[in-house]
Amino acid sequence: MGLIWVALAGIAVWALVRLGRQTEKPRRGHWRVTATLLGAVMVAGAVLAASHGAWLAAAGLAGAGLYVIWSSRMRPVVRSEPISEADARSVLGVGRNATEAEIRTAWKRAMARAHPDQGGTEGLAMRVNAARDRLLGKTR
Repeated sequence: MGLIWVALAGIAVWALVRLGRQTEKPRRGHWRVTATLLGAVMVAGAVLAASHGAWLAAAGLAGAGLYVIWSSRMRPVVRSEPISEADARSVLGVGRNATEAEIRTAWKRAMARAHPDQGGTEGLAMRVNAARDRLLGKTR
């Protein structure tokens, strides 16, 4: 009977890790809380198993619990795509012969609206930063 519980726990861990590796959408980060709670329960179960002398089960539960907690804290790295010069100019709203100062001013104005703390999104802020980097790299 104990082997069945271990198999079910393994399936639950696999499902949570698999769910966590999918791309996150707004209000879909609840799996992180669930995975962290499950990991904490597994670590507590490891302590209980160790207190009863079941060292192998305790090691397995502790390892799986720590792995679930660690993997639920990892966030996917989002990389920006290369942006063309025309797209960069349209994102910042500057002309073809804009100076470095004009580009920086337009970036500050656009970032004030696009920053996640100001109601924007991470993707939009990354696009504004990529546009600035593209245009400033071009003027240097």
